Amino acid sequence: MALMDFIKKQFIDIIEWTEDEPGTLAWRYPMRDMEIQNGAQLVVRASQMALFVNEGRVADVFGPGTYTLSTRTLPLLTNLKHWDKLFASPFKSDVYFFSTRQQIDQKWGTSQAISIRDADFGAVRLRAFGNYSFRVADPRVFHTEISGTLGSITSADIEGQLRALVLQNISTAIAKSGVPFLDLAVNLGVFAQVLIAQLAAEFGKMGLMLDSMTVQSVSLPEELQKVLDQKIGMGMVGDDLPKFMQYQAAQALTGFAEGGGAGMAGEAMGLGAGMAMGQVMAQNLAAGLQASPSAMVKPEDVLATLEKLGELASKGILTAAEFDAKKAELLKKLV
Repeated sequence: MALMDFIKKQFIDIIEWTEDEPGTLAWRYPMRDMEIQNGAQLVVRASQMALFVNEGRVADVFGPGTYTLSTRTLPLLTNLKHWDKLFASPFKSDVYFFSTRQQIDQKWGTSQAISIRDADFGAVRLRAFGNYSFRVADPRVFHTEISGTLGSITSADIEGQLRALVLQNISTAIAKSGVPFLDLAVNLGVFAQVLIAQLAAEFGKMGLMLDSMTVQSVSLPEELQKVLDQKIGMGMVGDDLPKFMQYQAAQALTGFAEGGGAGMAGEAMGLGAGMAMGQVMAQNLAAGLQASPSAMVKPEDVLATLEKLGELASKGILTAAEFDAKKAELLKKLV
């Protein structure tokens, strides 16, 4: 009886995969010392595909359903094995199952800031992160390019490669989206769709399909965020130079008060206390001119103010056009 049981186990009547391990993309049916019985049943469940491989050559692919294996249901394998009539004996072939379900919540993110070109700020370094989902779409390509003869392969096995592809295409996607950096925060969906289009061909080369992509956050490094905050503050006061100088001076004094020590005072000097003093000087000069238009303006005061405005322009806080306008305004006072 034991011998008969052993012999019966050498022939396979039903080929199926229950997908016990989450995240498995491809699984090879164990065929060691076994042969497939003529008329055996192939069971392919929903969100699965099965692939027959004969001596390294990809043959027939099956979608969801139950199949009786014969020369009719295995036309390519029949051709490879030169079956010119209905075969009656068991045969040997490798069978691979593939999960076509979505692999969701795959994380991506920039470990370091990456450089992009922006219309407003020029070269900008930013960080971003989000998630995406994908699935196996073409078992033939995935088997040939990725899984091969491996017993199984999971989403974790290719996670690093897919993440690298996402990061590699971020700069190009931002450029193609046409969305300025300042508007990215409210246009993350647009950016994500452009990124999907950019990555579709790269995923397709591996037999995969990118189903969805989210961009959860885009941010600047801290030092660039400070410059951006200053530019936003300037935008709030518009072209009113005295008000902008008051804003800068208040920022420096607030930082000193919050720090409450010499260390903070030094930092304030380093980050722009000197500039704030120049701005206050310009404010006083402008106020004096408004109060007494005929008053004599000292050339050295105008030059000192222009120097401080030049510092603001070099740091990107004032645009070239804004600097030129203020310079022309001050020089007129000397006439």
